[in-house]
Amino acid sequence: MANKNILLIEPGYRNKYPPLGLMKIAAYHGPDGKRDNVRFIKGEDKSVLGTGWDRVYVTTLFSFEFERISRAIDFALEVVRGQASKVFVGGIAASLMNGRFIAEPRWRGIRFISGLLDKSPAMALQLDEFEEELYADDTDGAPIESLVPDYGILDQVDYKYPVRDGYFLYASRGCIRTCSFCGVPKLEGGLRETPSITAIVREIERRYGEKKDLIFMDNNITASPKLKEIMDEVVDLGFGRGATIIRRGVAIQRRVDFNQGVDARELAKNPELMKQLARVCVSPLRIAFDHLGFRKEYTAAIRQAEANGLKDLSNYMLYNFKEPPSDLFERMYLNVRLNEELGIRIFSFPMRYQPVDLIDRSHVGPKWTRHQLRSVQVILQATHGIVSGTPDFFREAFGSTTSEFMDLLLRPHHMIFNRFWYKPGGGGEAEFSDFQTSFDKLSGSQKAEMLHLLSEVMFDLPGKPRLTREQLRERFSQEHDDLLRRTLEFYVPPTKNEERKIWELQKVARMKAAADANFGLPEDEVVEDAGLQELTDGAETSEKQVA
Repeated sequence: MANKNILLIEPGYRNKYPPLGLMKIAAYHGPDGKRDNVRFIKGEDKSVLGTGWDRVYVTTLFSFEFERISRAIDFALEVVRGQASKVFVGGIAASLMNGRFIAEPRWRGIRFISGLLDKSPAMALQLDEFEEELYADDTDGAPIESLVPDYGILDQVDYKYPVRDGYFLYASRGCIRTCSFCGVPKLEGGLRETPSITAIVREIERRYGEKKDLIFMDNNITASPKLKEIMDEVVDLGFGRGATIIRRGVAIQRRVDFNQGVDARELAKNPELMKQLARVCVSPLRIAFDHLGFRKEYTAAIRQAEANGLKDLSNYMLYNFKEPPSDLFERMYLNVRLNEELGIRIFSFPMRYQPVDLIDRSHVGPKWTRHQLRSVQVILQATHGIVSGTPDFFREAFGSTTSEFMDLLLRPHHMIFNRFWYKPGGGGEAEFSDFQTSFDKLSGSQKAEMLHLLSEVMFDLPGKPRLTREQLRERFSQEHDDLLRRTLEFYVPPTKNEERKIWELQKVARMKAAADANFGLPEDEVVEDAGLQELTDGAETSEKQVA
């Protein structure tokens, strides 16, 4: 039954890693599987509309990309001319919000797959043999989840994934933790081992050539009781400490990346784990630091890393969950102090928490406000989501104390984004000085009142669109507190033309600061998602300007 036409669709969002699930589905249908004709597209590629497709698969990533995901599903239905039974949707969002997808009337008849394709193909894909569906009789075949991914499909799209020259694999699935902010317990369940990685790497190499990097997608590899055996394999595969690969006659550093981060709590209680990680060419070592509650364990893990010769470190820092903004600052500033003390470099990636079943980025944590959340995003715009551990840069961007950081989060967003314009020597120095003088006179209660007001009037809210510049002026003029009213006047953003002019005038200083902050960080480290594609208040500072 070969030569069926199979279409794979990844929605048109920006993402760092190739769609591993679709790559495995391609392996099932492709030359080493059912020998079907497989086509991969990203977004709504109209060139596929003239073909009769026997099956269409759509992958999904984060729930807040629901709009782009919806467009991809609607397009899949258009491709099959409304034959919903030919469309299969899976991945993270489809698993975590399975009921919501199923309940959508216009998608009735589409199969929304929850979880991993770790059963026989017919069972995992919910195929009906009675209806004589394609490959419904494949009840004994190897699970699609276990197949070697098909790297060949990536050449069919123009999109270039920042991380692409690597072996993508798992040494374990699931996690020992059940963190309430995480979707892994629902997606994968408890920790379990996977088959040896050696066979997968060798087969990828045989089919698609040697790769530079080894990318572990495990959720908590340091919790694996077989970590030593896994690291033995990594070393034997040519990824020992200092390993290189020859490309065009030049030796290039290889890299092992534990993509989802390692568990500081596991490392702190068992120093042997860090010794095992230090045997391989890991760079950077990612250590999660989700809240100050395990500062002690995190600090111990950092010191272990330095003692074992691991100098390049990074971490994911969850914020907007249950912690206040001060918690985020203290975690970031701890890295600065550790950098200074140990002579290492730690880059941080603040990751804004969104409930795993929310279809947009509208969640505001109980101890945050919309204005503060946007302030963090605006600060991060300049460095693509990275918090540099360079002391001078950090203090300039985030302040030297918790109090300075909290005041910074209350600053007008155009003054944060165009910070070089409002510094001494910039064209907006006098305006900023006037703002600071007025702001410094505000009491704590006045600042709190202003923060509440800004979080209401400066943002699009359900049934309440954002106010125009003229409407903002009118609203601010209604305040009875003279000092508060005068301070609020600084929050009316510049016009779009004024903003563009400022942007151009500070371009050189901005680019230099970004370079100083990243000092040589590779491309695949500066594209972590932090919601940076959202518009900054009052200006067109979206992807085009930030890129």
